[in-house]
Amino acid sequence: MADISEYVKKQHTSFQTFVKYNGVQRILFDSFKYIMLGTASVITILPLLVIFLGSFKTGVEFNRTGAFDLPEVWLLENFKTVWIQGDMGLAFFNTVLLILLSSFGSIMTGTMASYVLHRFDFRGKEIIRKLFLWIVLIPGTTAQVARFQIVNFLGLYNTRLVGVVLAMGTDIMAIYIYLQFLESISKSLDESAIIDGAGYFRVYFQIIMPLLKPATMTVLIIKSIGMYNDFYTPFLYMPKKSLAVISTVLYKFKGPYGSQWELICAGIVLAIIPTLIIFLVLQKQIYNGLVNGAVKQ
Repeated sequence: MADISEYVKKQHTSFQTFVKYNGVQRILFDSFKYIMLGTASVITILPLLVIFLGSFKTGVEFNRTGAFDLPEVWLLENFKTVWIQGDMGLAFFNTVLLILLSSFGSIMTGTMASYVLHRFDFRGKEIIRKLFLWIVLIPGTTAQVARFQIVNFLGLYNTRLVGVVLAMGTDIMAIYIYLQFLESISKSLDESAIIDGAGYFRVYFQIIMPLLKPATMTVLIIKSIGMYNDFYTPFLYMPKKSLAVISTVLYKFKGPYGSQWELICAGIVLAIIPTLIIFLVLQKQIYNGLVNGAVKQ
């Protein structure tokens, strides 16, 4: 009995030591986790805070005061000036138009290409799938000269159409998202519809497309964010003032002899507001789209 009591006592002591060690380890891990999250949040928020405060300052005050100093007078004149002089209403219209048209094109080309690559067997299928992947590895700048010559030859330079065509081209990310999502859709649905007399286009539009809604949401999010933040394409191919988008319109306030940073900050705040509202309203759908349309291994 003494041996048993001694054994139980040792086991109890070992268990207490284990719990204590894991408790300390857990506290250290949680502390490190929250420190990292707090640091990342500060790094993200501070630049936005500087922009927000700067948007209410005058030009002289912006250059004279510190980045985190509060404005002496909270001016709204900067927002009015940048909206009128920068013609931000037209820039928002151009941006939304490009996003809608390019997103529609990317969704159609992405779903069609992935549907053919996944559902049909033909010679060279695997080579085509690998080519899509290899294209991602090629830097986009290497094709800029050829791309510009093609755009100029087709007469698309300085038109809204060039932004749409370049954005809705071979969207490799969209194709691979759809390919992965099609793995979860049984081919028996296609076969049953074809036996009942449906053609391939009817199967695509009435069966495949509705089932790809979560993946389509993901593609729409990625495409919209990319188009809204894209500066290079509109700046290079759409320099006309009437074709300015949100990412390029603020470039008007930057010149060789100085920049009107207070107006640029006000324009950035105006550009952030729509995306913030859309995110707050659709955050549940955005999260669901990203989770459901994620690449599965």
